[in-house]
Amino acid sequence: MSAPGLERLRRLAIAAAVAAVAIALGACGDDESGSGVASSPGGTSAKTPTVAINNAVAGFDAQRLYADAVPSVVTILSVLGDSGAVGARAGQGSGFVISDAGEIVTNAHVVTDAGNTSIEDPSTIEEATQVFVEFGDRNQVPAEILGFDPNADVALIKVDPDGLDLDPIELGDSEAIEVGAPVAAIGSPFGQERSLSTGIISATDRSIESLTQFQIDGAIQTDASINPGNSGGPLIGADGRVLGVNQQINTTSGGNEGVGFAVPINLAKRSIEQLRSDGEVAYPYIGVATQTLYPQLADKLEVDTDSGALVNDVTEGSPAEEAGLETGDDEFRFQAQRVLGGGDVIIEADGEPLLDDGDLSRAILDKKPGDTVTLKIIRDGDEMEVDVELGDRTEAAETD
Repeated sequence: MSAPGLERLRRLAIAAAVAAVAIALGACGDDESGSGVASSPGGTSAKTPTVAINNAVAGFDAQRLYADAVPSVVTILSVLGDSGAVGARAGQGSGFVISDAGEIVTNAHVVTDAGNTSIEDPSTIEEATQVFVEFGDRNQVPAEILGFDPNADVALIKVDPDGLDLDPIELGDSEAIEVGAPVAAIGSPFGQERSLSTGIISATDRSIESLTQFQIDGAIQTDASINPGNSGGPLIGADGRVLGVNQQINTTSGGNEGVGFAVPINLAKRSIEQLRSDGEVAYPYIGVATQTLYPQLADKLEVDTDSGALVNDVTEGSPAEEAGLETGDDEFRFQAQRVLGGGDVIIEADGEPLLDDGDLSRAILDKKPGDTVTLKIIRDGDEMEVDVELGDRTEAAETD
């Protein structure tokens, strides 16, 4: 075929493609939501494929989500030390209203002197001497700290609701989230109040630093921008419910680098309930340090399992020591990591298989100090069960 003929066919193909796109977008044009996607009553496209428009996806309307959620989001100002001194330290973060009674959730480090650092003895953490909450309508009122949970970096504060137009936001279910789902973060990064950033859930079940020597398991990783000042604000799903409490970024420069983390809302709910009733939160405690067992390492150790938690250390005087759990003394390097072999391998907790070492903490999270957990372990090639009476994490930290 001649060159002019090929050129004519190329132009016809382009025209057909443009017409197809115009028809597809025209079919979506009657959607009242203004999202540009024809949606079924369930909020997802019934007949048309997912269409990315302005960095949004079908079923996720960032403008509507922001309009609905932002009245619930507040800026929190805290004063540390002598509140009357001109040079008194001040901190700023975010929070969100959860009840008509004036209850507000934020990070513990927003209303204490803890910062984002691991503190060996959490009993030394001091509350802010004054806390103020600023609402979107410019009302700024004092708040009372009902309590804080340093192990989850969650705090519950309260304002007097009289004269305030409170708009509580609903809490979602962080167990139901999936990687790739769209999310929004609202807060006051660098003092820029009620800012919106959007992204996706990048990963789940991460372990991040708390304010103590214990980690926060089950954390949510997101690429929605989370910067200083976002701390304590909500991470919101497409349905407008809170999935997590924005907590920190993993950064070497001090700015957002696409790796933000949020405390899962289900863990925060546990903290909220106990802070509301008792002003503090109790955590069960075993007293072991473990390492994730995977198939190649299991083969190296000649352990008959593909997964579990290899016991690397047993804390002196801990429930684990009292129950007779054992660590090994065969230290070596394997696949670029230090391994301490010869100890117990925990493969189940109350009948639930352990796929990695973090599963042990999650398996006991709903229990209370004094409860008993039954661990299935492998020791010297034999399976056995060990009953461990759980201790109190706070008491353990205070005696270390």
